[in-house]
Amino acid sequence: MSEDIIERAKRLNTTLLSDVMGCTGAMDYEIKPVASGMKVFGTAMTVSLRPGDNLFLHKAISMGQKGYVLVADGKGHVANAYLGELMAEAAKTLGLEGIVIDGAARDRQALCELNLPIFCKGFIPNGPHKDGPGTLNTPVSCGGVSVQPGDLVVGDDDGVVVVPRGIIEEVFSLAEKKADYEEQRKQAIRSGNVEPAWLKTKMELFGL
Repeated sequence: MSEDIIERAKRLNTTLLSDVMGCTGAMDYEIKPVASGMKVFGTAMTVSLRPGDNLFLHKAISMGQKGYVLVADGKGHVANAYLGELMAEAAKTLGLEGIVIDGAARDRQALCELNLPIFCKGFIPNGPHKDGPGTLNTPVSCGGVSVQPGDLVVGDDDGVVVVPRGIIEEVFSLAEKKADYEEQRKQAIRSGNVEPAWLKTKMELFGL
């Protein structure tokens, strides 16, 4: 992903991106940052895991590098943690922008202190198995969203949104326009113009 795309993404947020994609693109609502305020932007690299097994996650992290967000399809499994402090340390050392896991993690306090953006479904002390199988850099489903290697991943306190790489420019153009509109609306609201212009027309359908 080019630096220009990442810089533009940083001026947007997950809600704007989802809105202009027809209120789609967001992963399951339970996938949230381990600490409030964490944000992630980057190119998706993917790994598919056997439920409760993190062997291929270890390998994926070892391949990590700056600019990439590791997206792990953990099949929503939360009875075992896929990742903890040591793996997160390795990911940060290698330059990964962040990790998104459809499953659980552990060592919450350490992950918060490390300040590497990690998004997961929750925390549990139980460790994982290390037997495989899995796949690396193949299309996956994470939190109900299809993710292809090379897609744009954006995460913040509201959750994680995936923008397919083939429509990034189109989505950004729409999201930037919506950001401008929302800024104008905020100023109008603060001036006392609370009701949006489109509301009257919509309510006429209900005789109001």
